Amino acid sequence: MVPIQDIFTIASQKQFEKIALKVFRFQHEKNLVYREFCDLLKVDKGSVKSIKQIPFLPIQFFKSHNVLSTTNPVQETFTSSGTTGLLTSRHLVTDVSIYEESYRKAFASFYGNIEDYAVLALLPSYLEREGSSLLYMVDDLMELSNNPRSGFYLNNYQELINKLIELDNSGQNILLIGVTYALLDLIEMQQFHLKNTIIMETGGMKGRRKEIVREELHQLLCNGFGVSSIHSEYGMTELLSQAYSLGEGVFECPNWMSVLIRDTEDALTYVEAGKTGGINVIDLANINSCSFIATQDLGKKYADNSFEVLGRFDHSDIRGCNLMVL
Repeated sequence: MVPIQDIFTIASQKQFEKIALKVFRFQHEKNLVYREFCDLLKVDKGSVKSIKQIPFLPIQFFKSHNVLSTTNPVQETFTSSGTTGLLTSRHLVTDVSIYEESYRKAFASFYGNIEDYAVLALLPSYLEREGSSLLYMVDDLMELSNNPRSGFYLNNYQELINKLIELDNSGQNILLIGVTYALLDLIEMQQFHLKNTIIMETGGMKGRRKEIVREELHQLLCNGFGVSSIHSEYGMTELLSQAYSLGEGVFECPNWMSVLIRDTEDALTYVEAGKTGGINVIDLANINSCSFIATQDLGKKYADNSFEVLGRFDHSDIRGCNLMVL
């Protein structure tokens, strides 16, 4: 077992790789689903000496299997939003304190003390269902902000408009975190000129609006809110960590998380920096589930380890990942 504090005190790439290999060996031994997947790929645990030799579990397994590396009781079950009739992902979390430590430390490293902010959340599609890991995180950040003016907004847009203008004019630092389509709805009702507010979009039109490219989206939001940049959060049900973009759609990971870009034609090889491919995520906070996830997102990684998210595979694009169901 890898001590949790070893994960959250990683300070170098060398240390990250060393702990990632330890986590791989632990999960290969303890996680039946992951071990069977590795066996299907004919990967011998003892032969894995570097991160790029570690098999990455296709994210679809969280829809069809209980992905666990422990027999401890489940404390929280996080679920993805899904279209009616489609299977949703289920992330079984046996120690929710690890999730809390992950997002609290990550937020502090990117944004400083949460008590410096009023946290406003415009997340209607998340508030309308149960099991959202994003909602869990934002609710906790609001609590930690210790600011009575923090709060969630569902359809009460005018109330949010009034609050946003009032707080921003008062000099209060504000974090407004919102689902993309709702932020667009908001600026259609009101044009802002905000000076003390960070706008963070969490992605997703949720079928409410036509998908548009990031550059166009962020320009619309910058103009509508009167800010110079739009921040973004890259997270998902299957991960207990998030990457953040402070603008331009370029994300950075906390020290216990990393991405690799796989070849779209051969899921077991990787492309050079700056080339487009499928995003593989190493999230060491997933110690009790699986830390090595092959997502359905397309992206590119740069030499400084930052990365962009460029879109998603459609089903016809998924090649070289035929072992979707054990």
